[in-house]
Amino acid sequence: MNMGVAMISVIILIGLFTGIVTGLTGASGNMIVVPLVNMLLTFSIHESIGVSLLVNIIASFAISYTYYMHGNIDIKLGIWIVIGSISGALLGAHFADKISVVGLSGSFGIFMIVVGIVLWKRGFNRETLENKKETVKFKTQTQKILTTLILGFAVGIMSGIFGSGGGAMILLILIFVLNIPLRIAIGTSSLLMAITSCSGALGYALQGNIRLIPGLIIGLSAAGSGVISARFANRIDENILSKAVAIIFMIFGTVMTIIGLW
Repeated sequence: MNMGVAMISVIILIGLFTGIVTGLTGASGNMIVVPLVNMLLTFSIHESIGVSLLVNIIASFAISYTYYMHGNIDIKLGIWIVIGSISGALLGAHFADKISVVGLSGSFGIFMIVVGIVLWKRGFNRETLENKKETVKFKTQTQKILTTLILGFAVGIMSGIFGSGGGAMILLILIFVLNIPLRIAIGTSSLLMAITSCSGALGYALQGNIRLIPGLIIGLSAAGSGVISARFANRIDENILSKAVAIIFMIFGTVMTIIGLW
């Protein structure tokens, strides 16, 4: 792929913007990478998703390290999600290649809008949630592990299909099922998203749907700006953070829905 100065500049800008949003909210960079790469670089929707998974691996590991340095990662509560999501991501990537462009874009957009609405509404109730030991009551530890494994498998399927790394769904599970404080949930979801993306990216690579060089450039750019925005996110109020996540999800979900209907 021959890339001129203008194209390289666009690729870097996509990465910088992706890192800012991802580091601030803990959301997957796919909601930015997929539509921008698809429209500005004219990649196919499947190639765009493949690139977004590669970007998630690079940027999310860097961002999660920043949250770790601030003490805002709890890997023990998220490990079962990862175990379930690995197989789910490979399965999702396999089926994604058989779904139409309109189906992928439209479905992804609607999904992001719903997540944004849920986060906005539940964000106002964080104080109530934090006063409970768990939002969902489990009778045994085995029941809790099995439930988390199943949820992780579902996250993996969505990651493989939508190229999202599962960040949004992991965030919801950590906050509303396992009742983890928002900042720790964002840091933990960033790390789990990076791990899940490895499996999803493998599935897309096997389908020949990853553009390596653009993906690396976007990923490295996103890692740089993501670390800066993650440091800022570790200092602002959690209510502001939850509203920011909700607004960004709804905006990009709307954009992707429009793309799917275009």
